Parts: sequence; structure tokens; C-alpha cells
Amino acid sequence: MKQHEPMEPHQEAHLTRIKEEFLVLVDAKYRKGQAEHGGNLQEKPLQDLTDLAVAEAVDQVVYLLTLREQLRREFL
Repeated sequence: MKQHEPMEPHQEAHLTRIKEEFLVLVDAKYRKGQAEHGGNLQEKPLQDLTDLAVAEAVDQVVYLLTLREQLRREFL
């Protein structure tokens, strides 16, 4: 594995905040998905995983385009 260059303390602190928030978010999201869909995610058929991933990507684009539209309205 490639050695990373040292970062400034404020960069390290920013990364730590991101990782901490991600852990909280991924735990909640995984548990919610488990409750909604059941079964074992790691045993889902490949086609089902692909379809779920595509649906999530489409949702993300919709959210991002809507966010951009709202930001443009607010700041223009």
C-alpha cells in the first residue's frame, strides 16, 4: 500500500469528522435496509444487487440535481 503524505492538523481533523459521521450513517442505513428488505445482503443475487445499486445511483443524481437547482435559486 502506498504511503500517504502527511496532512495538516486541520485536514486530519476534517477527515476524522467525516469518518465518524460516515460510521453513524452507514450503520443506520444498513440496519434500515435490513429491516425493510430482510435476508442477507451478501447473499443477494448479482442481478438484484446491480438493480439496487442502479436505483440508488439514480436517486442520488435526482437529489444532487434538485440540490443544485435550489442552490442556484437561493444564491443567484
